[in-house]
Amino acid sequence: MAMKLLVSRTARRGHRSITSALHAAAVSRRAAVVRIEPGHYQETLTIRGEVELVAAGDPGSVVVSAPQGTVVAAFGAVRLSGVVLIGSDGDTVFCDGGTLTIEHSEIRSHSGVSVYAAAGASVVLRDSVITRGRAVFAGAVGLVERCRFIDAADNALAVIEGADVVIRDNWVGNSRIHGIRVSGARARITGCELTGTGDSSISADGRADVAVEDCRITAVHATGISFTEQSRGSVRDTRVVDAEHGIAVLNGANPLVQRCVFDECRQSGINVHSQGLGRFEDCAVGRAGSIAVFSTTGGAPEVHGCRVSGGNVGVAVVNGRGSFSKIEIRDLTTAALRVLESATAKFTDITVTNCPSGLESAGDGDTRAELTGVAFRDFSQAAVTVLGQSRVTLRNTTAERGTIGFGVGESAHLLMRDCDVTDVELVGTVVFGEARLTATNLTVTRSRGFGLQGQDSTYLDVTDSEFIDSTLAGISLDGSCGGVLARCSVTGSEGAAVVDNGRVRRVDFRSSLPITEQVAKPASEAPATIVQNFYGPVFNAAVEGVQLAWNNENVVQHGVKPPDE
Repeated sequence: MAMKLLVSRTARRGHRSITSALHAAAVSRRAAVVRIEPGHYQETLTIRGEVELVAAGDPGSVVVSAPQGTVVAAFGAVRLSGVVLIGSDGDTVFCDGGTLTIEHSEIRSHSGVSVYAAAGASVVLRDSVITRGRAVFAGAVGLVERCRFIDAADNALAVIEGADVVIRDNWVGNSRIHGIRVSGARARITGCELTGTGDSSISADGRADVAVEDCRITAVHATGISFTEQSRGSVRDTRVVDAEHGIAVLNGANPLVQRCVFDECRQSGINVHSQGLGRFEDCAVGRAGSIAVFSTTGGAPEVHGCRVSGGNVGVAVVNGRGSFSKIEIRDLTTAALRVLESATAKFTDITVTNCPSGLESAGDGDTRAELTGVAFRDFSQAAVTVLGQSRVTLRNTTAERGTIGFGVGESAHLLMRDCDVTDVELVGTVVFGEARLTATNLTVTRSRGFGLQGQDSTYLDVTDSEFIDSTLAGISLDGSCGGVLARCSVTGSEGAAVVDNGRVRRVDFRSSLPITEQVAKPASEAPATIVQNFYGPVFNAAVEGVQLAWNNENVVQHGVKPPDE
């Protein structure tokens, strides 16, 4: 049976100091329970053996402080309950072996570490408050549950040097750096709330193994959750609101992220860069300030079954890679998909609704995108725009209700198979500059302008395709555009079958509508309309005689009178 000791400044048989009671326990070599009456005790405590220190009054009625150095050094099986520990410098509580449990207590640290658990120790923090300081598990094992970490001057909780800690149901607020940092260690973080951190609320680095589940992160000055330096782990059922980036993955890190929400992030919801990896499943990104899902500088995420709504750009791959499947994107202010600057991306079973632009691709010859089973609906500009020297492949892709279906220009190459365009204002597919179009089984229905338009020095290779009910013409060929139309048909009740420039061969071509020749316009006629758009053409009139300016910051049109102010 444990011996019972009382610390009291008034009781006749009590010890006047905690140190005196601990000495008596050490001499007896027995387990001891030390009850401490309310008061402020200025002492440095060294606790060995099996000892329990308990406040005799309400929690917080016993205050222990030291003018300098460590307040409590534990070397045994130690339990502290209901006490307030105040440190000035150094480690307020230090455990260098054995077990330590701190419950219903408060630890205040003006500087240094509130609780330090060294290698070989096992430390439990439960139902306690840590103010201004931090808890460090360096090679130790531990449990931190139902605690509050307030205004840490550094990381509120650090798990380092091979430590293994379970962290659950805690609140962390206003840490100057990270809320929870796991470096070269293992942590399981569940049911925690973190807010106002200066850097990543939860940070995994140094090949850490971290599992995050059912957490809420708000009002972060930087990133909600970051995985770096080949760290692994998972994030599940977690919500990040109002961060610079919802989650960032870089330097070979590779987490599994499932059923998470990243809302109102000021830059990006999901950010994978610098050779970061990761698989993201069934997540939602809403109202991202810049880009909802961003892969850049060698990033290579897999994104499956996610939802993107509101915000600026949906998915952007810039000098990176990515695989994206079963994603719903809607109600953006700019583009749903972007593939730029030597990026490679695969998009499968994507639905895009009510975004001005669908896919925008631009870059050198290493810029490539493949789309399979993608549907673009209700777009005000173009469903697909391919520029530069980039190469885009579309399979079973549809564009419904917009301005321009598919556009390829400059020196780019667009390949299409089994694609459909329906109900567009200007043109189903437009090819300009020195671009190349290869299309098989392309169907354009109800274009108010042209079904297919080729102009400038482009090359068309179109087979087994249909152009139905185009208002002006099924096919318009202008400039030195060349190529072949094989086994194609134009049907409808108005307009021409082909407005021909005499440079495109027609093989087994079928139409009951007339074929007319393109007529060159004299220079004296009214100047053409100029349209400027960085990624895709937007026309406000018929496309005949239109001049296009691509990727220009400034365009000067001589002889055009500006509109009246």
